[in-house]
Amino acid sequence: MALDKILSIGGRPGLFKLLTQTRGGFVGESLLDGKRVTVGLRSNVSVLSEIAIYTLEEEVPLREVFQKINEKEKGGKTSIGHKEEKIKLEEYFFEILPNYDEDRVYASDIKKIIQWYNILNDNGITDFSESSDEETKASEEE
Repeated sequence: MALDKILSIGGRPGLFKLLTQTRGGFVGESLLDGKRVTVGLRSNVSVLSEIAIYTLEEEVPLREVFQKINEKEKGGKTSIGHKEEKIKLEEYFFEILPNYDEDRVYASDIKKIIQWYNILNDNGITDFSESSDEETKASEEE
């Protein structure tokens, strides 16, 4: 499953899989407990494929950050929990993305990224290569 079908909904924990769109919003399924939720258009929703992380030179797509974590952890869960101390989270993230912008990427962002990666890993979503997103788009267009 491509990251363009995975959502983060403001005020709700975890990640959601986009199931269908409705007239007033959409229906999503939690990757944590499998419960379905209806979300209105006014909710703060982010699609993971649209999120990028600030570095000193450019913005790096979240997909690439997940890919680097996946390579570091050899396909497993992260060696650090998202509830660790700020300094440990920053040290871990510095190993993943050494040139991230420390002024614009906060510890809370790093916590989310680690938590999201582990949720995706638990659900068997570990292919973060760009080709998987392109293949999905190509098959949808046909």
